[in-house]
Amino acid sequence: MTPVRIFLSKLVLFLLLFSTITFSQNAYEKSDSLVCLSKFRFARADSLSGLPINKVFIEVAKSFIGTPYASHTIETPDTEIVKVHLSGLDCYTFIESSLAIARLIKENNYSFEKYINEIELLRYRDGKLSGWTSRLHYFSDWIYDLSRREIIEDVTGKIGGVPYTKKINFMSSHSGAYPELRKHPAYVDSIENIESEISGRHYFFIPQESIEKCENKIISGDILGITTDIPGLDISHTAIAIRMNDGRIHILHAPNVGQKVQISSLPLSEYIKSHKHQTGIMVARILPPEGK
Repeated sequence: MTPVRIFLSKLVLFLLLFSTITFSQNAYEKSDSLVCLSKFRFARADSLSGLPINKVFIEVAKSFIGTPYASHTIETPDTEIVKVHLSGLDCYTFIESSLAIARLIKENNYSFEKYINEIELLRYRDGKLSGWTSRLHYFSDWIYDLSRREIIEDVTGKIGGVPYTKKINFMSSHSGAYPELRKHPAYVDSIENIESEISGRHYFFIPQESIEKCENKIISGDILGITTDIPGLDISHTAIAIRMNDGRIHILHAPNVGQKVQISSLPLSEYIKSHKHQTGIMVARILPPEGK
């Protein structure tokens, strides 16, 4: 190969690498953009933007029913990026994706690029990606951070909740289970600081034995964080409250591996009691985007 061809080959390789690095700040497949845009088309056809935000959220979430459960879809092998994956969802990404789309529908903004920005707003502390530890890994921390930014309101205490006190340290005490913590031991210190902050906050929860009597204060579209007795962990599952024809609150959720997004056959109270390690719920109510 001539020196000129060698140079050109290296230049092409560099440009390819550079374009990959730049593009990878927002990682997605074309199929993800198509799913998102299909939700926007459905919203326009059904004039969803005129509905209250909780009803928009429910309609968007219901449109994901039948989507397969998929775990670890937002993890990346290297630098943290705003990664999306809409062809498979876990219990968190189901809520995150539905909420991002619902907020954009209320704003009459039907851009996939804006959807990516909205995901960053919801996924990271203060709405800004600044590394893996800026992600809101603990769901009680997610509730706190988004409540502080007036995206949601933690209504647990208002509707019958009692103080929730627990030492949170699951991630730091199981660092070997997290690839990023294995690769970057210095991250453990950051996670420990975050856990200490969470542990020191004043949270409320509704214990499983009290859920049924508080059920009439939960509305369709409320976001539920299901608390657990697993040591060091705050919330082990997330779901959306939905009132069904039986008059009871059920949950709309992505249950587990091998299952699909669905509405529970059991009402919320009975669902929680049927799961060994689930102790109660935290309840967050979606607030409309500013001016909507």
